Amino acid sequence: MTSRMNAIETHFDDLKPLIAYGTRAQEGLDSTIVEMIKLRASQINGCARCIQMHARDARKNGETEERIYLLDAWREATIYSNRERAVLDWTEQLTRLATSGVSATAFAALEQHFSEAEIFKITLLIGAINSFNRLNIGLGIPEDTSAQPEAA
Repeated sequence: MTSRMNAIETHFDDLKPLIAYGTRAQEGLDSTIVEMIKLRASQINGCARCIQMHARDARKNGETEERIYLLDAWREATIYSNRERAVLDWTEQLTRLATSGVSATAFAALEQHFSEAEIFKITLLIGAINSFNRLNIGLGIPEDTSAQPEAA
């Protein structure tokens, strides 16, 4: 990907409200759920920078490599709880809103595992990560190459 501008450096003040929004949305939510939301939406959108960042953050929060690798196939994998499946389905439906819409079944599954306040925050967080994905992809902001091992 070719960077179209260095938006993070040149327009950081304009990003502050989005950062604050994303930070506020995740307050009080389980960190595992937060990183699953961010990582799954970023996978769907193909945002390399966010996939890299949120896979690292998930590892720092104790997530296993196996669960990170299988996240893209969560429907077939048996290692995710019903609570996690509900939030992953909601994440996918809101991320693919234009093509799939949102089902009442998905919302009902969320209600079984999360409070109204948590569902509201989860929904806000999905909106925030989708916004970050669109910024990174649209402006050509690549993954962090400083953390990559040197080629042999």
